[in-house]
Amino acid sequence: MTEDVVAWVLLAVVAAYACAGGTDYGAGFWDLLAGGTERGRRPRWLIDHAMEPVWETNNVWLIFVLVIMWTGFPVLFQTVFTAMWLPLALAAVGLVLRGAGFALRKPAQRLAGRRVYGAAFAVSSLLTPFFLGAAVGGLATGRVAPGTKASADAWSNGTSVIAGLLTVAATAFLGAVFLTADARRFDATDLVGYFRLRAWCSLVVLGVLALVGLAVTRDDARYVHDGLTSGIGLVLVLIAVACALATAALLHGTATGWARITAVAGVALVVVAWGLAQRPYLIPTSLTVSEAAGATTTLRWLLLVTAIAVVLVGPPLVLLYRLDTAGALQPLTEADLRRTAAGREPESP
Repeated sequence: MTEDVVAWVLLAVVAAYACAGGTDYGAGFWDLLAGGTERGRRPRWLIDHAMEPVWETNNVWLIFVLVIMWTGFPVLFQTVFTAMWLPLALAAVGLVLRGAGFALRKPAQRLAGRRVYGAAFAVSSLLTPFFLGAAVGGLATGRVAPGTKASADAWSNGTSVIAGLLTVAATAFLGAVFLTADARRFDATDLVGYFRLRAWCSLVVLGVLALVGLAVTRDDARYVHDGLTSGIGLVLVLIAVACALATAALLHGTATGWARITAVAGVALVVVAWGLAQRPYLIPTSLTVSEAAGATTTLRWLLLVTAIAVVLVGPPLVLLYRLDTAGALQPLTEADLRRTAAGREPESP
């Protein structure tokens, strides 16, 4: 049915944002833990150069999520943003502060200004994914249903906290994996081991949190717990675990490019497994896909517009990511700019 297709599209876009946006959040997480000005200079240099070409682009997936939610599933959109307005508002504030901090800290002339902007970027990179994960965890517990009023219990329960921490750990894992590959790309050999160790550590933390999450959700979010521990949900989770272990092994060698692929696959599979575990509900166990869906005509137009958007936006995004990972989008140096201003072409990087 049309609503089922739209639901699958929504799940795919959520997975895309979890991976693309999650990598950026993870870079900000490691920026926060990089240390003082001198100690953190080299890691922050790599983070700036790695993120600069694509950091704004990754929020395209968030726009897709919001548009599909409010157009295709208006009841879901109303329910979520009514019951969870506080964590989602905090996440939105974090998005704004994070973007402003990253954009302004580099051109800031004074050290104090750079520290303030850098702190806004780094702290928001931690808080934003936590609140987004906490909202998803709250939905899984069944504490939210159509007509539910906002309350702290909806997003501050055990499942919400674990989901928020898992989201932060997953972003840290993705960020560290990508930064390890970027360190090789930028010939920063001293940072390869630095971020590789952090990728391994975040993977261990992910495993511990996942085990804790299984114990917590068994009583607090039983429907999703059962979906993740049996059937297709369990199969996808086990494949995700295999991808995570493969990532750890690939990072030990020089195939860091392949490590990025397995890391993304692992996180995406967990998101898809979570979505399948909720079937046929969008909010277990109170709102099914058919109950939340808008009019059939609206859904058909939404699919058509989404298909057109994917055709128009997809290839440029793929090209952008390819050019970035190939190192073709390096910023011009001051010497390049001077040569250009003098009427000479800049040298190839």
